[in-house]
Amino acid sequence: MELNEIADHKLAKVWCVYMASLSSGEFLTNRAWHRAVVGGRELILRRTSALEFLELFGGYMHENRIDVYAKQPVESENIDYCLVDSFDGIEYLQFGNVLCTSVNQTFNDILRDFDNADEQSLVEGLSRYYYTHGLSFSGLSIQPENIECFNSVKDWAIEYYDVG
Repeated sequence: MELNEIADHKLAKVWCVYMASLSSGEFLTNRAWHRAVVGGRELILRRTSALEFLELFGGYMHENRIDVYAKQPVESENIDYCLVDSFDGIEYLQFGNVLCTSVNQTFNDILRDFDNADEQSLVEGLSRYYYTHGLSFSGLSIQPENIECFNSVKDWAIEYYDVG
């Protein structure tokens, strides 16, 4: 191999490592994973990623997809983004350098697009909410257009941890 070929090879290797996706399995917690991937960027965690960050859903082993709201296209192989003009209509919280939809925004987003939702994360998230809020959903603000869907899954959430 000539020197130029070695240099080109090393650059290609560095580029491949840079483009490689970080997965949740490379971190001790999902929060650490989310911070590493989206921290400091103008992105808001949403849907299942928000449930994980809010610790309402435990996540999956070696997960590598993160769902966000973004104001411009995101060039990252492991980020799925919903393009918005502004964050003004989105209810979100800031945790250090990470932005994340609020609990209410997260559940409403998932319920609004239930046909494309991760049912496991939704039901587990609602269940954890229910059991950590005095066996109640009363603190949730479910939007009127999502009530029917919410009512169809809330019993699953209540019974999620029942072992019979």
